[in-house]
Amino acid sequence: MKRRQPPITEAWRGLTFTRRALVIGGAQAAVGVALAARMAYISVVDNDRYVLESESNRVNLTLVPPRRGWIVDRHGKALANNRVSLRIDIIPDRLHDKDAVLARLRTLLRLDGDTMERIERDLKAASGFQPVAVKEDVSEADYASVLVRLPDLPGIAPARGFARNYPTGAAVGHLIGYVGAPNAEEYEKAKDPLYITPGFKIGKDGLEKYFEPMLKGKPGARRVEVTARGKIVRDLNTKPDVQGKTVHLTIDADLQEYAARRMGRESGAAIVIDCLSGDILAFIAMPSFDPNSFSDGISNSEYAWLRANDHQPLINKATRGLYPPGSTLKPMAALAAMQHGVDPGERHTCIGGYRLGSRFFRCLGTHGTIDMQTAIEKSCNSYFYWLGHRLGYDAIAPAARLLGLGEEYKLAGSNQRYGTIPDSAWKLRKYGREWSASDSLNAIIGQGYVLANPLQLAVMTARIASGQTLYPRLINRHFEHHALPFTAEQLEVARRGMWRVVNGAGTAGRSRLPFDDIQMAGKTGTAQVRGLSGGSGKGGDWKYRDHGLFIGFAPYDNPRYAMSVVIEHGMGGSRAAAPVAKDIFTFLFDRDKAMKALEEFEGGWGGTIKERMDRDYAAWKAGAASDPEPGVPR
Repeated sequence: MKRRQPPITEAWRGLTFTRRALVIGGAQAAVGVALAARMAYISVVDNDRYVLESESNRVNLTLVPPRRGWIVDRHGKALANNRVSLRIDIIPDRLHDKDAVLARLRTLLRLDGDTMERIERDLKAASGFQPVAVKEDVSEADYASVLVRLPDLPGIAPARGFARNYPTGAAVGHLIGYVGAPNAEEYEKAKDPLYITPGFKIGKDGLEKYFEPMLKGKPGARRVEVTARGKIVRDLNTKPDVQGKTVHLTIDADLQEYAARRMGRESGAAIVIDCLSGDILAFIAMPSFDPNSFSDGISNSEYAWLRANDHQPLINKATRGLYPPGSTLKPMAALAAMQHGVDPGERHTCIGGYRLGSRFFRCLGTHGTIDMQTAIEKSCNSYFYWLGHRLGYDAIAPAARLLGLGEEYKLAGSNQRYGTIPDSAWKLRKYGREWSASDSLNAIIGQGYVLANPLQLAVMTARIASGQTLYPRLINRHFEHHALPFTAEQLEVARRGMWRVVNGAGTAGRSRLPFDDIQMAGKTGTAQVRGLSGGSGKGGDWKYRDHGLFIGFAPYDNPRYAMSVVIEHGMGGSRAAAPVAKDIFTFLFDRDKAMKALEEFEGGWGGTIKERMDRDYAAWKAGAASDPEPGVPR
């Protein structure tokens, strides 16, 4: 039998409703108190933080990369300056519908696959309002096409800035160096937010790197009011950047460009020094690279082309190239011999070589009985073999060092290899063997262990021409110059022998200057790349041919300019290097005459440096596209 439930009365219903109302009301009150407490906390305790976040959503503050200081020549002509550059960036926090926006940009700016991969990678690594570069040096038309579509491209930020510019291009590649975006290691070292600002570049090589603290400048800042989608409403305020300082060089920009163009398709170096001050007027290493390509962001394929070139355009041959100087050292050897009591009028008979024991050291010809000046003029190896055997190279080496060989110069931005001026102590230390008489014979004609770079050869020439211990300089630093410990008569023997090389019956007679009142003195040199047992260096594969060298100064009767020219695998100094020196000297005294000759040369070579580089790169790229092991450009 079921138990009967008590009847539900009106009083019971009222009591139940009251309890529910109390529970719900209490819960609502608790929630209200919690909300009020949270609102009070936000408005009082966290007020500054949320005001700052709100302001940052409304106001965008970005660093403005500073304009780099100029690098100018001795006359104020720009070797490196700045040009206006249009760029497109992305602000990650304002980028909505990333895939759609990037697809539009790819179409508008014609971005390739490599660029798109780079943008995706940078976006993953970026955060907040730090811009990510899309493309630099955008054309006016492409820039305008992005501007008019900004409402449909949230997060995209077009900007106007400055990019590095090198007016003479490859002519200053190894001298000036180049700039590039800082890498992660450089950013970690600097801890400077400017290093991750799109458009900011630092010096990576050469003078751009050496003078970075001077050239960098100070950044500016820009505050703008933006909408939630990143569209700029108005500028609030701007702090202008401070441009870097100008660096003044001793270089003559016109001479630098001419000498680079005159080198043509050759591989080598040319240095011109002022005999009055030691100023370097031209500093050429060819082939070179266009620093504008590095500044703009060189492509992988263009960099691969530069690395593949067997002429090694990425190596600064002016200071990093080491060569046996060959017969260019004979004037120095003559001065050393006179220091040790050899009478320059004493004669030696050349029979086509010099016999040392069972070995016969060959000469370039059979010169008969000759004195010191004639030995320099004819470049007679036999005469200098005789001196080397008579004195030993330990007597010659100090004069070589005194004239600047084997020395590392503290040139701004120059990474040098200082070569070798050997002696008996050096050989014993390096190889653990005694110096031999045959070592002296090889060394005195600039072969064997002897190595020098083109800058050292130019310094040696300037010191012989001036009689002073000139120190080469690229900027206006003060150096004490002292008289060399040679008599005026001794210096005149060496100089007169060099004059006869060009203006007498010497090895560079075809390179006389085209003036009646200005004469050049010089000395040719031919340096073997491989021993005679390996075959002649006068032909065959380019890399096995002899190097051609020339040193010279002018005017002979009042030396003002000294020069060295090295042509890699040029097969002889009189054939390859002396004609280049002749034309560079001609430019120094008559620019119109020199330019007329240059136009004829460039016509035969197929255009200016840039035209040839563009054509060679296009040809290599076309070959590389179909050949897994493309041929090396020449």
